[in-house]
Amino acid sequence: MIEIREVSKSFNSHQVLNGLNLKIRDGETTVIIGRSGCGKSVLLKHIMRILMPDSGTIFIKGEEITKLKEKEMNRLRLKMGMVFQGGALFDSLSVGENVGFGLIENTDLDKGTIAKKVKESLELVGLGGIEDKEPAELSGGMRKRVALARAICLGPEIILYDEPTTGVDPITADSINDLIKNTRDKLGVTSIVVTHDMKSAYKVGDRIAMMFGGKIIKEGLVKEIQESSDPYVHQFINGLSIGPITETSL
Repeated sequence: MIEIREVSKSFNSHQVLNGLNLKIRDGETTVIIGRSGCGKSVLLKHIMRILMPDSGTIFIKGEEITKLKEKEMNRLRLKMGMVFQGGALFDSLSVGENVGFGLIENTDLDKGTIAKKVKESLELVGLGGIEDKEPAELSGGMRKRVALARAICLGPEIILYDEPTTGVDPITADSINDLIKNTRDKLGVTSIVVTHDMKSAYKVGDRIAMMFGGKIIKEGLVKEIQESSDPYVHQFINGLSIGPITETSL
């Protein structure tokens, strides 16, 4: 579904991605782990082409997105949903308007059809009947559910999640993990989840890829990552404060 080849990106003199390679398999959930600031969210923005790489190529469904014109890329983006870390809801719009925003802006569907799709999307994330509420009335966990409803309202083939369990309590985090799994199972979407929450990574992931030094240093099934002898992987997944990863090595 997605193939990233030798992608590099620097901001001024700071290199964030350094010849990164990764393949995302169709219909699977790939979890990308790594320390804060290692470039996980930057990688997601490259897949959405919010950012362009300094070098390297990215293919989505066989199309090299680094060469697409903006109109062609917008067409491809309609097949992708993004759940941002804080939800990124529009505070000036109601919940229903937030969820249906992509359809309103990018399709010619009538209001009745959009309202039906909004209702179905909210019900899928367990929030039926809240279309008229304002984002300010929602808890952090509810805002993330609404963000997921907005992502799935377009009927995407790919959903990207940026730190979906950050900033919520453990029970809410676990319910969000269940939603990610259920969304994949019910809709058959390909998912990429960026997180440093290993409990979440193990629960939602089919495969896990670890970023370090601007590269993917280890990728495999969940069990393969759990049993990895790589010292950087071992330190990270076990939350050890001493070992091969130091501040000076980042």
